[in-house]
Amino acid sequence: MSAALAIEHPLEALERALDAERRALLDNDVDALLASTADKLAALRRAESAQPGMIAAERLEALRLQNQANGVLLSRRRREVGWALRHLGRVESTGVYDSRGQPGARPQARCLGVG
Repeated sequence: MSAALAIEHPLEALERALDAERRALLDNDVDALLASTADKLAALRRAESAQPGMIAAERLEALRLQNQANGVLLSRRRREVGWALRHLGRVESTGVYDSRGQPGARPQARCLGVG
């Protein structure tokens, strides 16, 4: 086998990472999710640097849809975790940004009525 054939096509690596990401989301496996996300980002970097004509538009569209479906699963998991935290009496982290657009600012309590 030549060295060129031994190197995996960027879209093959991306498809493998997306499949692993989906399995991790369905299995609620955080470690596998983090690993698959790192693999996905590495495959995307390789695909972005690929020679023109090496990436088929139809294949890329199919992978985009697969990534979008994984995003829907991830959003569902996040809502489930938020729901569980609220019902356990825990505070859910909020998506609050500071004046510079940086995440992690503490929300300020506001009095919404007089009582």
